Amino acid sequence: MSWDLLGHLFVSQLSLWWIIWPGIILGIIVGFLPGFNAENTLIMLLPLTLAMPVHYAFAFMTSLYCATHLGGGIPAILVRIPGTPGAAATTLDGYPLTQQGRGQFALVLSFFASVFSGLFACIVTVALLPYLSAMGLYLRSVEMVVVMLFGLTLIAVIAAKDVLKGLIAGLFGLMIGMIGVDHIYNTPRATFGFLELYDGVPLVPALIGLFAVGEALTMAERKLIVKSESRKVGGGHDWGQTIEAMHYSIKRWWHVFWTGMVGLVIGIVPGAGASIASFVAYQQSRMWSKHPETYGTGEPDGVIAAEGGNNGVCSGTLVPMMALGVPGGSTAAVMMIVLQYHGMVMGPQLFTDDPELAYGVFVGMLLSYLFMILTIFPLARYMSRVVLIETTYLVPIIILVTVVAAFSERQYMFDMGVAIVFGLIGYIANKTDFHVAAILIGVILGPIFENYLVRAMRLSEGDPRILFSSTLGNILWGFLVLSLLFPAFRAWLKKRKAAAA
Repeated sequence: MSWDLLGHLFVSQLSLWWIIWPGIILGIIVGFLPGFNAENTLIMLLPLTLAMPVHYAFAFMTSLYCATHLGGGIPAILVRIPGTPGAAATTLDGYPLTQQGRGQFALVLSFFASVFSGLFACIVTVALLPYLSAMGLYLRSVEMVVVMLFGLTLIAVIAAKDVLKGLIAGLFGLMIGMIGVDHIYNTPRATFGFLELYDGVPLVPALIGLFAVGEALTMAERKLIVKSESRKVGGGHDWGQTIEAMHYSIKRWWHVFWTGMVGLVIGIVPGAGASIASFVAYQQSRMWSKHPETYGTGEPDGVIAAEGGNNGVCSGTLVPMMALGVPGGSTAAVMMIVLQYHGMVMGPQLFTDDPELAYGVFVGMLLSYLFMILTIFPLARYMSRVVLIETTYLVPIIILVTVVAAFSERQYMFDMGVAIVFGLIGYIANKTDFHVAAILIGVILGPIFENYLVRAMRLSEGDPRILFSSTLGNILWGFLVLSLLFPAFRAWLKKRKAAAA
């Protein structure tokens, strides 16, 4: 792509600011509300986007999509309610920072990582689009089994603090994830006769139940979310924490970049998504950290990694759709409907027939992230004051909103009951020091891991050696082993140096 074309695309997309701004504002609201996401919002707005010219429609849809991922981190940090599944990993360190009175600091970290990891991913995508489009063809079932293991090893990491309780929680989550129809014989497993469980445990009700309802019940036992000694720190709404967080994020720009690249690569794989990317990025961030023991207690790098991973996915999801005609996720599938309605043929030919649309999608996404900086950073200092509302008022609102959100995903009354059941599980886990995050990792990643593993086993007719038959897969196996052994080696080296000193 020439510089002249790039400059033309930038100017033409900039002229669509009047449609990008509404997309950003609506996306932040949608991301903030649990149970709503870019996919179901775009489906509801399909008549509007089909009536627009295709360039206008895509500017609106991509801005809404990017802003949804950014908005999902706001309730995850403030009240431990992931607005989207991709924000689940953000709760691990974002909410502890809020409890310490540093909610504003955590929000700015989240916004910075979201915006700039998305920006980096867009720039890399535009520069390397032909090569990235081929990457989706190389990451098959065998390779994805290893990628899933990167995320699942977080269970072992969490279990390191309390081995028995951590492993029990992780295995419990994996067992819940196995509920539903199996991938070979299509026979129901542990559905107890409920047709609503044939597709598996619904993710959104389980997610908001474990975190939101469970935490709301725990909140009811105290007056404020913020600890009493941290109330003065969290009560201000000056620019202090905002400037501190921006300074910290700029110093950690490399961390923002590479976690965004993790999200970009995982987003390119059709069927993978933001929840996988955020957990894998978080796991890798912790594994290579010089102070892994601080993760889960309010570590800023944990917030950056989770948000960087889930926002890097946005560009990656659109790569296979534009370059191969294969939607990278459910949101991309809705966008593909709009393209087909306007008579566009996806694939390599699109980049020669209509380069303004093919490349303009990613340039428009880049502009959306730039606009978000102006939209969201000034609001962080006011959003953080939500946590100063007394739990007497906050708890009923949280339970009401989350139970309704559980219904909104599939519109089954059954899902409201699922949210309440998982809320009780989350409450019991919190009170008995079991790890809610380990349960959630099993629920989210377990079924996806099983799906890829079964697919690989069927291709090899049950021969497990297929897992080591791919060069790329073997390289990923090596990285997995290295990332597990390196922290132990570094800890041993530190002890040896301390003993010598």
